[in-house]
Amino acid sequence: MTTRYRARPIEEAVLEELRVRDDAGRAPVPYTDGEGGAPLRCCLRTSTAGERIALVSYAPLRRWAASTGADPGAYDEQGPVFVHAEACGGPAEGAGYPFARAGVQRTARRYDARGHILGGRVLDLGEDPEGVIDGALAEAFADPGVALVHLRFVEYGCFQFEVRRP
Repeated sequence: MTTRYRARPIEEAVLEELRVRDDAGRAPVPYTDGEGGAPLRCCLRTSTAGERIALVSYAPLRRWAASTGADPGAYDEQGPVFVHAEACGGPAEGAGYPFARAGVQRTARRYDARGHILGGRVLDLGEDPEGVIDGALAEAFADPGVALVHLRFVEYGCFQFEVRRP
């Protein structure tokens, strides 16, 4: 399926910083993934057994706000994300929406140009995960006040990826 919107990985310059010191001020501790399946936010795919990865603290809204001049205030938050321990080249072109599996739930949080939450929605991805995400993003961006949307895991609340207004 061709997706209508672009899922954005964590930018390479930000990844370089996070691999030295994460957004909580800690040095990451890379390790060899023994099982695979960790959702990697650098290349927007799941890890495979044997890859070197790290779990780092990431503040996606803070990073976006720093590049736009926004002030998210109390809406700024940080949380854990998996990344490759070394540069990986980013996601494959045309990979669709990452981590979209039939039958799972995700949340879509909408933010305005100040970085304040405009609303959110729980998405039941059903049998057409990419179609459901496309529809939720189209609904979000139909509101001219929405500047970006964060997709998150419902189970853990972790940031998955960001979509900016086209």
